[in-house]
Amino acid sequence: MTARNWGVLMVLCGAIFLEGIDVAMLNVALPAIRAELGMSTGELQWVMSAYVLGYGGFMLVGGRAADLFGRRRMFIGWLAVFLVFSGLGGLASDGWMLIVARFVTGVAAAFMTPAGLSIITTSFEEGPQRNRALLVYSGTAAGGFSIGLVVGGLLTAIGWRWVFFAPVAMSFLILVGALTLVPESPQPERRAGRVDVAGGVTITAAIVLLVLGVERATHTSIESTLITFAAGGALLAAFVATERRATAPLVRLGIFRSASLLRTNAIGMLLFSGFFGFQFLVVLYLQELRGWSTLQTSFALIALGLDAVLAPTLTPWLVRRFGNARLIFGGMLVAALGYALFLPLGADWTYAAMAPALVLLGVGFALVYGPLTIVATDGVEDSEQGLAGGLLYTSFQFGAALGLAGAATVNVAAPGTPLDGFRAALAVPFAAALIATAIAAFSLRTGRRREPIPA
Repeated sequence: MTARNWGVLMVLCGAIFLEGIDVAMLNVALPAIRAELGMSTGELQWVMSAYVLGYGGFMLVGGRAADLFGRRRMFIGWLAVFLVFSGLGGLASDGWMLIVARFVTGVAAAFMTPAGLSIITTSFEEGPQRNRALLVYSGTAAGGFSIGLVVGGLLTAIGWRWVFFAPVAMSFLILVGALTLVPESPQPERRAGRVDVAGGVTITAAIVLLVLGVERATHTSIESTLITFAAGGALLAAFVATERRATAPLVRLGIFRSASLLRTNAIGMLLFSGFFGFQFLVVLYLQELRGWSTLQTSFALIALGLDAVLAPTLTPWLVRRFGNARLIFGGMLVAALGYALFLPLGADWTYAAMAPALVLLGVGFALVYGPLTIVATDGVEDSEQGLAGGLLYTSFQFGAALGLAGAATVNVAAPGTPLDGFRAALAVPFAAALIATAIAAFSLRTGRRREPIPA
């Protein structure tokens, strides 16, 4: 790779690092936010879910917009929006204000992230060079998360609002780097005309309703819950109908004829569902049940950041040696074991009792995240790389929203002591990992030959 290529990669890695550190810092600040703003567990969950709903709901629009209107333009413009609303989140004086700011920040990330990923996949030749760039990219994202845990604890010790103000300075530096180094995109393909706004609205509304149905399942009647799920399902059907009639569909439905693409996105959804639900529960367990400080919690969870070291170093060698499918299966199996070790959670567990599970989860994430990114974009035409990235990150964020909602719902609804609630809720990430492992095992049997993406 040329020095210019490395410079572009570092700017894009900086952006995905920013996205990771932003989410991680907020994770450890949640109890402090709850204390100052007087938020319930359900409202607190929406501080996280609002971001992932904005992120996941608009990701397909963002990915396609990058293909149609220029990847550099989308990346730089929405990075600026991310910067502004990150700062506004720190100024929130009420829970609803913070939730709205997080939602808009998520929307900005939804346009910025697939644009960045598609710049990589169209700038580096498919094969070892692109694989290396994607694994460095995914490792940087993991690094943002692990470093964010510690930095978030330090900043929260000063004041939780600094968790929102700190990304502003970093966003500005990345913005300057992007304006300097990221080249203009090739002439965008405008044959399709415009972005399918109706499709974006219907899929976003469907995601919101489905997660709302999960979150409110224990607080409302079964009739209300069923109506919410039915409305979400109806909007999903409307989305499909819209795409079939649209002259410029948000998602070319023919892409879903690829069984490998469907399996990859399903695994991605389940991976993030388990990981985000687990983080949410463990942070609350350590700080609210055990009385650990934010800084203690941050250093405890840094073991999850092993993927930041393994993804760009060990994982590339393993990909060359064993292939993506075997790594994804092995990584999900390791993650399932990590969740299983946490199921008999004790009221007075030492860190030594928790560490093996946390290490296994860090290793499992390192084995799965990068290879999933490679498989999800492999064989896709340059004109649809933004769409491919949008589909993958939609799966990630939809899974994260469902994992958060499911874990919070079970935690609140479980009878008995607060510890019983945590134990019951930990079954949610464990079940997600088991299902993902089964799908990955099926991929080993059916995915030995590279499957082209249908035209």
